[in-house]
Amino acid sequence: MSADSPELAAAMRLLDAAKDQGFRFQRVAPGPDGPLRGVRETPEFLDELYLAGFWEPGACTAIRRRRCTLLVPGGLPVTARVEGDALTVLHTVVTDWACLS
Repeated sequence: MSADSPELAAAMRLLDAAKDQGFRFQRVAPGPDGPLRGVRETPEFLDELYLAGFWEPGACTAIRRRRCTLLVPGGLPVTARVEGDALTVLHTVVTDWACLS
């Protein structure tokens, strides 16, 4: 994948949109191309995003968990999950899981 490819440009725009929607990202391994983990907390949901091997099928995942006031054995219930390449996962998180507030 070249640095000026349309797919990379689209992924960067989606990553910026995710940041604008409240995701906080950090590298989970050293290096400029290390995997990214993103987290967004809202009153209703806890969203987690993991981006690694941007163009490998199944290398990126996102999980949406519904927040609740009760302690739930095993953690918060998963309400949505997506797995795929970076464009698929970022597009789902930015469009389908967008926070409107």
